[in-house]
Amino acid sequence: MNRVILAAAIAAGLMLATACGTETASKPTSNQSQALTIGVKYDQPGLSVKGPDDVQPKGFDADTARYVAGKLGVNPERITWKEARSDQREHMLADGAVDFVVASYSITADRLKDVSFAGPYLVAGQDLLVRKDDTAINRQEDLDGRTVCTAQGSTSAQKIQKDFAQDVQLTTQQTYSACVDQLRTGEVDAVTTDDVILAGYAAQYPDQLRVVGHPFTRERYGIGVKKGNTDLQAKVTQAIRDMISDGSWQRSVDANLAPSGYHPMPPPPVFNAPDKTVAAGDPATLDPELVRTVDGLADTANKQNIDYTGTMVHRDGQWKLCDLRADFVES
Repeated sequence: MNRVILAAAIAAGLMLATACGTETASKPTSNQSQALTIGVKYDQPGLSVKGPDDVQPKGFDADTARYVAGKLGVNPERITWKEARSDQREHMLADGAVDFVVASYSITADRLKDVSFAGPYLVAGQDLLVRKDDTAINRQEDLDGRTVCTAQGSTSAQKIQKDFAQDVQLTTQQTYSACVDQLRTGEVDAVTTDDVILAGYAAQYPDQLRVVGHPFTRERYGIGVKKGNTDLQAKVTQAIRDMISDGSWQRSVDANLAPSGYHPMPPPPVFNAPDKTVAAGDPATLDPELVRTVDGLADTANKQNIDYTGTMVHRDGQWKLCDLRADFVES
């Protein structure tokens, strides 16, 4: 898990505030002629489910997509939904098949090479789903010699093999629901992905399946847009901030995730600024004292297994750090 560099997080917020405080929510732009095509998962209970007869997907990711669309001036009936499987998301964005993707899409260093992310909007952790009567699997280290399934395009199973159980047998399916079917029939011993996804499946089959409950990564879900579309990236990021601040985020969590027994971490700091060079962020144009302060903080943060985000403000003739948030994560 790559650590978020403090200097980048602070730089993202430098031009946004002159004092620590709540940002003003943006107002949606009404334009009845606008339309959007959005990629979501179709088979993740609690996050996003869409059956063949459903007009709209249901779940937290689906709510998030609709909220963002509304902030962009697009009504729900003007949204075209497309299934975005894990191994298809980057291609769909690059080819212009969708405007953005809201599909349990973890922000990673590798994906940032090909995708511009807004967010994060949710923090989850990788865990295991096993059969309820299998009491021998209680941690990822128990998977040596066992077979683990994950969806194509996901890196979850490789993480287990690399860091915890070298002799694990890995298999993939097109979707997580296909993995769950194999788990229920005994073809595989475990399914691995993020705990929020697994909780939805466990709630579907409460007499058969259980989540182990020992998350071993920290996954930050972002909304993916086409690489380089910094205008849309910035608008979506602001929409996520608005969703959190006006209470819509918590209402959707309560409606879609809480019924499965899953309780996510509090809303994450939404730190992603547009991934383009900002002239005012060039150290050569910044106050040298600010640069020295941020460099010192970043040096300290990057020696520890912690993610930091924060805001620097200039007050009483000095640069000061406020609203610092720390998050211990797996490396």
